[in-house]
Amino acid sequence: MKAAVYEAFQQPITIQNVPDPTPTADGVVLEVKATGLCRSDWHGWMGHDPDITPPHVPGHELAGVVTAVGQDVHLWQIGDRVTLPFVCGCGHCPQCLSGNHQVCDHQFQPGFTHWGSFAEYVAIQYADINLVRLPESVAFETAASLGCRFVTSFRAIVDQGKVRGGEWVGVHGCGGVGLSAIMIASALGANVVAIDIADDKLDFAQQIGAVATINAAQTDDVVSAVKEITDGGVHVSIDALGSAITCFNSIANLRKRGRHVQVGLMTGDHKHPTIPMNQVIAHELEIYGSHGMQAHNYPALLRMIEAGKLQPQKLIGQTISLEETAVALPQMDSFPGLGIQIISQFG
Repeated sequence: MKAAVYEAFQQPITIQNVPDPTPTADGVVLEVKATGLCRSDWHGWMGHDPDITPPHVPGHELAGVVTAVGQDVHLWQIGDRVTLPFVCGCGHCPQCLSGNHQVCDHQFQPGFTHWGSFAEYVAIQYADINLVRLPESVAFETAASLGCRFVTSFRAIVDQGKVRGGEWVGVHGCGGVGLSAIMIASALGANVVAIDIADDKLDFAQQIGAVATINAAQTDDVVSAVKEITDGGVHVSIDALGSAITCFNSIANLRKRGRHVQVGLMTGDHKHPTIPMNQVIAHELEIYGSHGMQAHNYPALLRMIEAGKLQPQKLIGQTISLEETAVALPQMDSFPGLGIQIISQFG
């Protein structure tokens, strides 16, 4: 099969012919129909993820068709249309038994712990626990766009942030994660303030539901600007980027008893950011992390998509070929273009 491979961190990505995968006893092989290009893939290529050992095939936001089934798989058969979370649970550890597969002690992550979906085929373990059946009405490209960005934002807004209609929500960073959070929070009836440094992303944020925007590159004090718009601060704030500045601002712009959710990955020099702990204590703020979403929570999201309340396909900015991935992935850190890039051509 064809696959995008890097032989060493931060080195060129090449399209190679590699052996076809075979399923484990509890796993399946999928023909990849669409897969998202995500900044987490860039972090992996840079060497920021300790689970990756080159040579490596990235890719973790995928949808496809089952083409082979392991002997211990009971719920899936060849021809099924499926997607899956980017963090797959083992189904046996204490975290999985409590329903929290997204923080499984023995998690399987295509594109990180194992070779991923920037290929014609990909092997997926723990299939009965992690595969999600796709309705016929949901296109493969739309399902791939859910990837880690939309589903992580869905859980961050719905389960971790517990956003309610009428609340103010701040979203710091309008990339794929941030735009997803804006669409979801708006669908729940919240009033969203979008913060970014690019006017085109802020304009798009308004098109999908933001009621106010702030250009952080043109604003001396983002926190004060948010508090002025919201008459005292937001109820819930999302750092969708993952930097020391956006993390600090996301916490500092909360009103009393507000809730901050960290979604953007904090790597390198940003791992240990300064936070306004005096404000956390005095205002009884709540700080949450959000790391993916369990497969058993997908049906609620898919029902909202089928009903037209959520339209993740609007966040797809460009579809590209597997060959174009070799150029596109190393450029992820520069945040090129608007919306999500989807790989949908593999031949």
